[in-house]
Amino acid sequence: MPSDPAILHFDRFALDRTNRRLLRGEQEVEIGSRYFDALAMLVEARGDLVTKQRFMDEVWRGIPVTDEALTQCIRTLRRALDDDAASPRYIATVPKHGYRFVGTLGDQSEKAPAGVVSLGHGGRIAAAATIGGALAGLGGGLLYAMLLSAGSTDASGLVLTVLALCVAVGVLGGAGVGIGMGLATALGGMRPVMLVAGGAFGGLVIGAVGRLVGLDLFNVLAGVGIGPVTGLLEGAAVGALAGGGCAVAVRLRGWCGSALAAMLGAGGGAFVALAGGRLMAGSLALLDATVADSRLQVGTMGRWLGEDRFGPATLLASSALEAAIFVALVALAVRRA
Repeated sequence: MPSDPAILHFDRFALDRTNRRLLRGEQEVEIGSRYFDALAMLVEARGDLVTKQRFMDEVWRGIPVTDEALTQCIRTLRRALDDDAASPRYIATVPKHGYRFVGTLGDQSEKAPAGVVSLGHGGRIAAAATIGGALAGLGGGLLYAMLLSAGSTDASGLVLTVLALCVAVGVLGGAGVGIGMGLATALGGMRPVMLVAGGAFGGLVIGAVGRLVGLDLFNVLAGVGIGPVTGLLEGAAVGALAGGGCAVAVRLRGWCGSALAAMLGAGGGAFVALAGGRLMAGSLALLDATVADSRLQVGTMGRWLGEDRFGPATLLASSALEAAIFVALVALAVRRA
């Protein structure tokens, strides 16, 4: 079936110039008439620079307006397209000159059939979150390996257990949260509510898997059984935090978004610990309480907090730190997807 030249397709969007509509799949995206003209001009230029003066001449048609009007127009279009000025997929800024459409145009024959969800960007989110989760797991494992030592038992088995468990849970957690966010955003766009909901759902599923993985790894590598390592509610909470962190990171430039995501994760991790939930820190605290001769020591962090074992202060600080690392790295990876 030949494509309609009046309709320009890019990713899951369709710009219907005849009926003056912007569609995301089958859903119409509301934008003003003047903003539609600006978007049509950008898309029709297909990668060429559209100068500020051309916007003024052809969109505002000589009506005196300030540069702020154009800036607000582009900001609104990016919001409608779920785009990000810092890492644009559709509208890139050419400083002091204008803007350029950098998306890839397709035709109707390339478009997925009605009712089929496009998972292109969602797949990138899932892959990026998995990488971020793996890095967070590795970082958390190394952190605990450095902070912990064993008093009357050989430390090597414990260090290996902690490192392997952190990496495994990090990979699974990142993948689950990423897949959840990818599916949610494919259905509803890169809106904060979709990121949070998708992350929470993915975390809920992975929380159950993480419980089994943690039990097996502790039994195999350390030869001890300590009970559940994590759970559904903890997974959902961390997933929702990761989704919220991604929403913050996507909308803020530079490291500011990642820093705020880390703060969000730290606050959420501390809350989980206070509410009785069990992240990796809680599992280590339970190991210390379960194994009589473990004598886990908490190194520098414990000395700063006045504890030589996994007491309440160390548990709270460790839970906050591990959640901050996970949320920040997943958010940073998704932001760059």
